[in-house]
Amino acid sequence: MKQGQTKEYAIDIQNLTKTYGKARGVTELTLQVEKGDIFGFLGPNGAGKSTTIRSLLGLIKFQSGSARILGMDVRGDHKKILENIGYMPSETMFYPSMKVSEVLKFAADMHKKDCEEESRMLCERLEVPVDKKVEELSLGNRKKVSIVCAMQHKPQLFIFDEPTSGLDPLMQAEFFKLILTYNKQGATCFLSSHVLSEIKKYCHQAAIIRDGRLICTDTVENLTKTNAKRIHMVKDGVEESFVYRGDLDELFAGFAGHHIEDIVIEEPELEEIFMHYYEK
Repeated sequence: MKQGQTKEYAIDIQNLTKTYGKARGVTELTLQVEKGDIFGFLGPNGAGKSTTIRSLLGLIKFQSGSARILGMDVRGDHKKILENIGYMPSETMFYPSMKVSEVLKFAADMHKKDCEEESRMLCERLEVPVDKKVEELSLGNRKKVSIVCAMQHKPQLFIFDEPTSGLDPLMQAEFFKLILTYNKQGATCFLSSHVLSEIKKYCHQAAIIRDGRLICTDTVENLTKTNAKRIHMVKDGVEESFVYRGDLDELFAGFAGHHIEDIVIEEPELEEIFMHYYEK
């Protein structure tokens, strides 16, 4: 970005608060997603990820704060915003008696666009059985239909809530190839996920939410930096495995008087790196 140039945000949330009576939703959440980014939204179950997304889409009303998508207010410009978004919920329901081809045309007609060419390409890439009825589809194939519905009108912003659950590894890889292609064409992607390896591999920046509050936002590179090590060892005949975040010299000094039969020191799993963000 050139000096003095202001950032353009695809998503701009300021002090968003949504509660469900005594139940927790999200509290004073402030978050920006730059245009052209692939942004990861992380957090354990019940952290507030889906509440945030549904508030952005106008599916639920929030009590205070503000949210803008592509420069438009989510309350005042709701219809215009939806024309420029490709949304994929974590669980998608379609009319069971409709054929897949009918579902895709119905979704395209909702956007008042001719999506036939893009839809055909996506169905071929994702191996979507277009002649089957929805009620005949497996979970994975229903997921693929949902992906095509979200992508076929080539929106400016994708919002995905747990998109790869139910997909086999080959289709997961194909899904992200498509995301990268659309991103190169200028689209922004907001990706809610539990799969940390996906976030590390494909996202530029990420935010972590816990108990309805934003914990941190940073580049994925910075979020995954750690001096922690996973230690596997056999000490005094007993196998031990743990994550160590201190000075290795101090660790080795503590072995004095013990018999170390074997020791392996390696990088911790990505889940272990993020765990301290999730834990209270």
